[in-house]
Amino acid sequence: MTATATAVKAAQTYAIDKTHSEMAFQVRHLLTKVRGRFTEFTGTVVFDQEHPEQSSVSLMIDASSVDTGTSDRDAHLRADDFFAVATHPRLTFTSSRVVKSGDDTYDVVGTLTIRGIAKEITMPVTYLGTAKDPWGHLRAGFETNITLNRKEFGLTWNTALETGGFLVGDDVRINLSIQAVAQ
Repeated sequence: MTATATAVKAAQTYAIDKTHSEMAFQVRHLLTKVRGRFTEFTGTVVFDQEHPEQSSVSLMIDASSVDTGTSDRDAHLRADDFFAVATHPRLTFTSSRVVKSGDDTYDVVGTLTIRGIAKEITMPVTYLGTAKDPWGHLRAGFETNITLNRKEFGLTWNTALETGGFLVGDDVRINLSIQAVAQ
C-alpha cells in the first residue's frame, strides 16, 4: 500500500469513475500494434481488504464506444465482423470470486461476455490503495492487464496475407486502470 493510501477495514462499495479510469486494448495489425479504448462504461467494485472473498466486481462496457482514433476502423469494429453492436451492445464482466494472491494483488474470477459468448476468466488485479480527493470523497484504485484470444469470443474476422500469416493477431492485450468513488 502506498504511503498516502488508507487501509480499507470493511467492505466498501465503489462506483467506477469513468473520467479517471481507462478501458484500453491493443492487438497486432500486420507488423505493429493498434491501440484502442472504450469510452463508455459503468461498474461497481465491492472491496473488503480483510475478507477478499466478500469482494465483487461488475462491469458493463458499451461496445459502440470503441475508439481507435480512426473512424473507418471503429465502424468496422462495431460491425458484424467484430463486436456486432446492433445485436450485442454490451461487453460485461461479473465476478464469481475474489482470492488474495499477494500483498496487494487479487485473482478476480468471473464471467466475461462478448458477442453473447460467456467465458470464465481470471484477472490478476493490483489494488493501488485508497485516498481522499480534494472534495473529501474516498477513492480506490485498481489495475489489471490480461491477454485474451479474441477468437474465443466470436471475434474471428481476418484476412490472409499473400506473404503468409494474417492481418489481425488473435491475442488482445487488455489494460484496465480503474479509479472508483466510495458510495
